[in-house]
Amino acid sequence: MIAATATPSWAQQAMPFALDWKFEGPAAPYFLAIDKGYFEQKGLEVEITEGKGSLDAIPKVATGAFPVGFADINSLMRFLDQNPGAPVRAVMMVYDKPPFSVVGRKSLGVEAPKDLEGKVLGAPPPDGAWAQFPIFAAENDLDMDAITVEPVGFPTREPMLAEGNVAAVTGFSFSSTLNLIRLGVPKDDLSVLLMSDYGVQLYGNAIIVNTEFAEENPDAVKGFLEAVAMGWTSAIANPSEAIDSLLQRNPAADKELEIDRLQMAIDANVLTDWVKENGMGGIDESRFEAAIEQTKTVYEFQTTPRMETFWDGSYLPSGDAAKLQ
Repeated sequence: MIAATATPSWAQQAMPFALDWKFEGPAAPYFLAIDKGYFEQKGLEVEITEGKGSLDAIPKVATGAFPVGFADINSLMRFLDQNPGAPVRAVMMVYDKPPFSVVGRKSLGVEAPKDLEGKVLGAPPPDGAWAQFPIFAAENDLDMDAITVEPVGFPTREPMLAEGNVAAVTGFSFSSTLNLIRLGVPKDDLSVLLMSDYGVQLYGNAIIVNTEFAEENPDAVKGFLEAVAMGWTSAIANPSEAIDSLLQRNPAADKELEIDRLQMAIDANVLTDWVKENGMGGIDESRFEAAIEQTKTVYEFQTTPRMETFWDGSYLPSGDAAKLQ
């Protein structure tokens, strides 16, 4: 699915943008940025394409098929370790607190991490939350041999939990939770174990860029990130308006549910205390280094991981342009 854009002028720079997932609430700020003319003001023509999971946008951007994308930075770290020299970097942190979670049902005996032992866990292989599950398991001293992991597809993940075929699933908190409520699972039967509340220090999804494109078009990348920050600022101020932009591209979506989904992402993942103090997009270098060290406990890097291999903050907006309200 591809979103329509405002009519471009001849001078605009094309900037196709690859999302990680479907056109749901957390994607609304980017559509709002289109509709309010923020990208156009920066001389950019932006089309947005949906994705199929946290890993989806990385090869699209690395190959140059898309100049910019949205992807899990932890998956990017592993991709670059396995594909050294690939021209892709993270340039703007969006999910300062990652939405990686395990969502279980209390009626099926899952309320805490240890409850997963002896249960069946549904996990889509390309899922960003599943990719980080070994860290979550290690931090909570889980016996992986006591957990039956059932590989599931994204379309069947929440239905399987709703039907009781699995006791819990890995996923993004705002996606799995609201999908389950929509399927009729009572909210008070859900246990949402946000991995960052259980010892996982990682960052989440970031804007990624093809570095060759960025070197040739630095002003376009800077303008894109400024427009993204403006889109998120407007979406935080008026989530309903942002979802209206989303509904123009996905008219089958439930407005109230997607407002809730966007608000969950704002409250838990985007507008954190650190972002309120420091502005959107940047990272705490010491925390990033700690995240690398934590990743090393469950993933064997082929070469010594260095922050600058994965991250380039030189294109970020500064001052008021980065502030979210």
